[in-house]
Amino acid sequence: MTGARLAAEDFLCGLARDAPPASPEHWDDILLVVTELAANAVQYAPGPFTLRMRRTFDGVHVTLRDTSTTPPAPRSFDPRHGGGGIGWHLVHALCDQVSVVTDDRGKDVHAFLPW
Repeated sequence: MTGARLAAEDFLCGLARDAPPASPEHWDDILLVVTELAANAVQYAPGPFTLRMRRTFDGVHVTLRDTSTTPPAPRSFDPRHGGGGIGWHLVHALCDQVSVVTDDRGKDVHAFLPW
């Protein structure tokens, strides 16, 4: 998880040198989405995950590949059971678009965020 966040920060530092974000919140939103996706992969997928990021015309495309073939699903938040349940809602709230593509070896979660 920490490695994914550090890799995302490195990517954003390089990107910001050439094209600063339109709003400082975009930087934080991207890091939060990467952290949430990585945390879900660590918690729910049986194997390693990979993170890819690229600049798009108007934002950043984050792809996280993991080894679980089960698509993420929203859960309701219940603080009596250790919290949790808000990550997938956060991802959808912060992203312009989210999609999940599964195959027999796992899934790709695609998140498009403004920059």
